[in-house]
Amino acid sequence: MGTLHGFLELRSEDGHVVASGDLVQVARGSQVTTRLVFTFKDGSIDDETTVFSQRRNFQLITDYHTQKGPSFPQPIDLFIDARSGKVIVRSIGKDGKEEVKSSNLKLPPDLANGLVSTIVGNIRPGAEETKVSMLAATPSPRLVTLAISSRGQEPFTLAGASRKAIHYEIKIELGGVAGIVAPMIGKQPPNIQMWIIGGQAPCFLREQGPIYPDGPVYTIELVSPTWPDSSHSDN
Repeated sequence: MGTLHGFLELRSEDGHVVASGDLVQVARGSQVTTRLVFTFKDGSIDDETTVFSQRRNFQLITDYHTQKGPSFPQPIDLFIDARSGKVIVRSIGKDGKEEVKSSNLKLPPDLANGLVSTIVGNIRPGAEETKVSMLAATPSPRLVTLAISSRGQEPFTLAGASRKAIHYEIKIELGGVAGIVAPMIGKQPPNIQMWIIGGQAPCFLREQGPIYPDGPVYTIELVSPTWPDSSHSDN
């Protein structure tokens, strides 16, 4: 993986653009740093910086994710040091005061925070299901499992030309008692849909799903710059 800068937009379920995004990736040797920032029209920010290695497998090193502003009922900062197991969570309590929780956890080697689209883009063709772990960004973070499976190819167009994307579905498995109770009380997270274009250089195209626990379903898509009409520009 190398250097890139991609442009994204975030749409609500009614189709309105609520945020613009930038994805910046820089590789230095076997270490890659990515930063994904969404700036919302209401001033909210969703900002995640992920550092990982790409030797034989993708391995998370650190992940820092912050969500704040009116679009996030539960503002949160989550920092993960995957090698040491140190996790720091900053959130706002019911009394409106900041709460800071620091803990040392035994984190699995397949932790995928900040890496989901990268992992999905590199799944071996024909694989029935791929499972990875994720630390959910909640005031009391817990490990969940992401079960990723292919739903086949779907057509799309690019500049009028027909192409095909691979559609993946990601199920969040809560596990334990919570996994049994969640469907009964309506708390089971909706499945996440993701579209990737394959080949020698796989590329993220689109995602549909919530961006925080119990949040609404958003659509994230790649976009291109738009330019003012040159015929109306001043000389």
